[in-house]
Amino acid sequence: MRHEEVWRAIDTLAAEHGLSPSGLARKAGLDPTSFNISKRRTGDGRFRWPSTESLAKVRQATGARLEDFTALVMGARAIPEARGKGRTRIPLIGMAQAGAEGFFDDGGYPAGAGWDEVELPATTDVNAYALTISGESMAPVYREGDAIIVSPAAPVRVGDRVVARVADGAVMAKLLLRRTAGRVELGSLNPEFPELVFGAKDVVWMHRIIWASQ
Repeated sequence: MRHEEVWRAIDTLAAEHGLSPSGLARKAGLDPTSFNISKRRTGDGRFRWPSTESLAKVRQATGARLEDFTALVMGARAIPEARGKGRTRIPLIGMAQAGAEGFFDDGGYPAGAGWDEVELPATTDVNAYALTISGESMAPVYREGDAIIVSPAAPVRVGDRVVARVADGAVMAKLLLRRTAGRVELGSLNPEFPELVFGAKDVVWMHRIIWASQ
């Protein structure tokens, strides 16, 4: 039983119940940050394991049997009766709020207790989340109030529509125009907005938009 296998099992169990890892922790009555990516290692890089008490509370909250959880640890991609369901409830927050501290962990995954939930088309990415558009920079494709689903697991290529967080804390929906080892260029779908250029190190993370409400 390896460290990454136990955490993968927790992530999979969360996804099968339409939850983020932080949502699963809340459902189990734990601190919402208990299962964050940043909490899985200590500051000096040593493995941090979930406690047996935490695992017991997770199983109780989800109804998962011990054999179900063990199967996930041993490599099963889903609990048999949940296979193929995907996620239909994912964490949601407004784009303007997303730039504030506490809504994303160090890996760029949704965290904290301020997220709502939204019922949207299923996705198998356990860390997918939704944002509501604010502003007009991506009009007319994305309008004020539209919801977008963002997948940290989806590969990002030039030409993709993305959500990026930059060093000053701003979170924005943009079009990836160009990316090199030292430079990232982002554009808007609305021609009235200028292109933005950042040093690669100033882009904290960048995730692909995989769906938008219309």
